[in-house]
Amino acid sequence: MSRGQLYLVDTIAGDPEALQADAETYYEKLVKKSLSTPDVFSIPGGGEVKLEDSCVCFVPLYRNNPACKLLLLTDPKDKETVLAVYLSQRWWPVEDVVKTADPSRDGLILVQTIGERIVLFVLNCIIFGMLEGSSANDAFFLPHSATECAKILWRNGEAAAFYSIKMKGSLCDGTTSQCYLLPVLDTIFVRRKYRRGGLGMKMLHDFCQSFLAEDALGISCPISAAMYQVCQKFLQAHLEEQKRLWEVEAPGDWSQRVNIWLKIQMESPPSRKAEVGSCMEKTPTSKPRQSDMDQMNKGVEYFPGVGKVAGVATEKKDDITAARTLNSQGPEGEDLEQGAGSAQQNKGLRKRPGPGDLAGDKASKQFKATP
Repeated sequence: MSRGQLYLVDTIAGDPEALQADAETYYEKLVKKSLSTPDVFSIPGGGEVKLEDSCVCFVPLYRNNPACKLLLLTDPKDKETVLAVYLSQRWWPVEDVVKTADPSRDGLILVQTIGERIVLFVLNCIIFGMLEGSSANDAFFLPHSATECAKILWRNGEAAAFYSIKMKGSLCDGTTSQCYLLPVLDTIFVRRKYRRGGLGMKMLHDFCQSFLAEDALGISCPISAAMYQVCQKFLQAHLEEQKRLWEVEAPGDWSQRVNIWLKIQMESPPSRKAEVGSCMEKTPTSKPRQSDMDQMNKGVEYFPGVGKVAGVATEKKDDITAARTLNSQGPEGEDLEQGAGSAQQNKGLRKRPGPGDLAGDKASKQFKATP
């Protein structure tokens, strides 16, 4: 690969704190109007945005570490639209952040490096949370924790999907000493252009194959209608998994589990198409407590052709997203976004987190990302 072909995930390395310090230095110069570099950002596809302090903000990279932040550029005409991320002394368009020039980065890869953590953040909080989510669901999208176990599915040189897991023995949240009693599929998301391609099924299968020694595996409750369809298709093809997959509430005691295959056989999922999924645990109808908000990102999974399951309904019927509950459009078309585990549906929430809200460690509005 030539140097000119490399993208952020291919080059970035080092201490996250050093990256943040670099961004803070840039921000100070921007505020003082002492930058030696051009003061405009060229939007891919045409147009320019003047770089001003009123158009940039810092947001937490991790849910459990507000001190580690990213600098985002928003559209001056629409402050809920994210245009770029500042890293390694330059602005990266959102779409470039999730691209790679490394041919070996293909298929499902465990998130390990700081670059991959940033890609996960952009997929979850910007692309899923803003660009490909529908305001109709008003779901919160908070970053994953710094230690969240997650995999990104790379396809055609870019990040196409991801899913995250609550590991057995990990703490349910930061306010209790309860730990998960089994591995739980917490969030899952497939980008709109990759839906209906079987990626949801692929990730569900990978999840099961990753824990062959476990007698029981969980998917965060509640499971959306779309996700039920994905599970049904998967379990029909993999009979050996019918006794292992459970819909669970944290921490996953036997009294908090329902066998998914048995439930599919005994009752029909909601007749209406699931259009909203949440990457949060069950969300109350009233304003959530901070402890509730801290767990919102647990169940986002999106399966193309399946529907929404992760926490936001897409703008099109075929773009149904699921957070925590995997909503699906049907076995043939996975359009899945699911938030399992700690993702709750945000029935009572009116606003989604936007750049400014995340910067203040609040989740009230949602911001979008430009294609």
